[in-house]
Amino acid sequence: MTLEFPNRSRSFDEVRNAVRFIGHDGMFEVPFFVEAGALARPGRTELAEADFLTAFDAARGSIHDVAREAYSHGRRTSYTLTAADFR
Repeated sequence: MTLEFPNRSRSFDEVRNAVRFIGHDGMFEVPFFVEAGALARPGRTELAEADFLTAFDAARGSIHDVAREAYSHGRRTSYTLTAADFR
């Protein structure tokens, strides 16, 4: 099966300092996290949760592409995407 993202919901996880979203491989849910540092623009400090969610929404297509790539390298219980994954 291929990894899909039918649910557009996402949330900010303060403990992980990351945006959480879910992918689906058939009937299996696959949790993903994008670290806040991967979403922040250089030079911006003091960002709020809403800023990270807005940045996620703006880059949703490329984030899903990177998530699919990470998922293709092996199955794990969750995936954390960092700034290095987007280079």
